[in-house]
Amino acid sequence: MPHAEAAQSRLVLKQQLRDAVQGIDRGIFGVQSAKRQEVAALVEALEALNPLQQPTQHLDQLAGKWLLLYTTITITGIRKTKLGLREFIKLGDFVQEIDTDNKLALNVVQFSVAGLGMLTGSLTVKASYEVASDERVAIKFVESTLVPEKLQSLFQTNYDLLLSIFNPEGWLDITYVDQDMRVGRDDKGNQFVLARAHDSSSSSSSSGNRG
Repeated sequence: MPHAEAAQSRLVLKQQLRDAVQGIDRGIFGVQSAKRQEVAALVEALEALNPLQQPTQHLDQLAGKWLLLYTTITITGIRKTKLGLREFIKLGDFVQEIDTDNKLALNVVQFSVAGLGMLTGSLTVKASYEVASDERVAIKFVESTLVPEKLQSLFQTNYDLLLSIFNPEGWLDITYVDQDMRVGRDDKGNQFVLARAHDSSSSSSSSGNRG
């Protein structure tokens, strides 16, 4: 495909993908089969037009903050109930910050709690990474923090469950990356679609948030 045509196709696909994931809370609470297939098809089409081959040789292009737009990781059923996500705890933004100088990734999940003066807090999971192949990085869990203390008490009983959901340890294939969008697939079969974060759009991915 000619360069100009490929570039235009990427623009169209990225907009279609952004539109497709609107109002589904990043897919974290599950989506219907038809929607999941629609998003999967768009992701695969975008991956086929990846402009950056051998992405692990150009990790500087991944540096900075990214917002999660969509994932196939789901919190449903008993896990959703145990974590209090049905009633009073809401999920905010999912932000990833990649520090290529120190080979670290910070994954931050923001929460708000109704009934406690709209208490807000976050879970931060720090992980290190090493290049494993032209498109794969091996990821190792370093540490996690949950703040503030009131949020720690709410999750105390099920903290291991919470961490198991968001622990990135394993490996990740970087299957698409350009200046404003990134796609990855991990060893657990999960997909991730992220957009580069900008100060003016830090809350845009929260649209359609449902408990």
